[in-house]
Amino acid sequence: MKFHVLTLFPEMLEHGLHQSILGRAVEKGQLSFHMVNIRDYTQDKHGKVDDYPYGGGAGMLMQAQPVYDAYQSVIRENTDAAGSQMVKKLRTVYVTPQGRTFTQDMARELAREEELVFLCGHYEGIDERVLEEIVTDYVSIGDYVLTGGELPAMVMIDAIARLVPGVLHNEESAETESFHRHLLEYPQYSRPEVWHGRQVPEVLLSGNHRQIAAWRLEQSLARTGERRPDLYLQYQNEQKLIETLAKQKRKYIHMMELLARGRAHIVCQNDRNVLLQVEGSRHYALYAESPEAAELLLESPGGVEMLQQKQLSLTVCQERIRELLQRRYGFETERVCFQACYTRKEPLRVPCRKIRPLTEADLSYVASHCRGYEEAYLRRRLRAGALLGIFTGTEGLPTGFIGLHEDGDMGMLYVEREYQRQGLAVSLESWLINDQLKRGEIPYCQIAEENDAVVGLQKKLGLYLCQEPMWKLFLG
Repeated sequence: MKFHVLTLFPEMLEHGLHQSILGRAVEKGQLSFHMVNIRDYTQDKHGKVDDYPYGGGAGMLMQAQPVYDAYQSVIRENTDAAGSQMVKKLRTVYVTPQGRTFTQDMARELAREEELVFLCGHYEGIDERVLEEIVTDYVSIGDYVLTGGELPAMVMIDAIARLVPGVLHNEESAETESFHRHLLEYPQYSRPEVWHGRQVPEVLLSGNHRQIAAWRLEQSLARTGERRPDLYLQYQNEQKLIETLAKQKRKYIHMMELLARGRAHIVCQNDRNVLLQVEGSRHYALYAESPEAAELLLESPGGVEMLQQKQLSLTVCQERIRELLQRRYGFETERVCFQACYTRKEPLRVPCRKIRPLTEADLSYVASHCRGYEEAYLRRRLRAGALLGIFTGTEGLPTGFIGLHEDGDMGMLYVEREYQRQGLAVSLESWLINDQLKRGEIPYCQIAEENDAVVGLQKKLGLYLCQEPMWKLFLG
């Protein structure tokens, strides 16, 4: 992932961002920091980048021209082979107390970008005209004022960068720390067992992983209730929703797991009816007990905001609600699916164990067999280590693969024709199921209605198939 920072003090960021974990990630090529000194782009012979504001007032204001030209220097770096400027506008974050408050959810969303631009202000701010021209996100780290935007930019970059796959040594640590699932992290202990008369809790020395996990959850709940009652209320609300959805587990396993894995947030809610958004995406899921309840959700501020977006997908599991969404809101049916979930706790046998995560080097191979997916999406899944390849040929190339989608379901299963009917699909999905069981998740998949072969595979592996269809709707 590449970060561009427009600043008056590049040395400050260079020193801070090339240390410790982030510094090692830069050395490995997982992160890249590009500091752009705004002062290098001023047309003033004395190097001035500020001036008095029109209308009077205290302080000075950063001028539009040097900021804009500094930004354009970044854009010029992003050209195609023919020298044409990139079509997609880089997401540009202006660090300001007037912006949305930065959160862990926002960090996850921004970590999905391949490049980000941060604009650091100074003095009394920046000329509004250039902000309107280049800024996509106005973000604050809190309700207080600092001397410049460099420190807040470093805070946000650190939070975002550590979510980039491969930056942290422990792949699970980013998902088990503070704020995951609205719970604060449990107490942690290291050697010695006794320090200043204080003993490490016995359960942590027991070696019983189930008891340790239960103790940690108990401690997280207690700590969150005491220190962050606001987060604790959110957690309790989501648990109640999961209990409601569990009454029709096979039908709503996708929403249960999105909430349980901390991969979605509640857009709007009315009693037990809820609209979820998959973190950092335009994928939504709706649970409503009637068309009238669904309509109330979509007419709420959160629902209206969703409907104003372009190119969003919405998953629903009731025929009458699907009809309402198509008739009133203009949704179109993208595909019809049936859900299957693995509810047992025992891991499956994996006949072939020559399985490992694929990397970006395998992008062309994966893309050639996943024609229904955008290359940018496949690249994100590869970076996340969410695509597994199986290697049974003599050339050292994958002979098939399977993946975990951003919204949590298993999919993208492919096996080379000459290697079919040899148990490769069974091995791939069994491996992926076992990996999810280790994390305490319930594996599930969504099968297109006409895909009888995949339905047969799920039954063979012991997944339970929901007999009622679900609809993937699209709004352009």
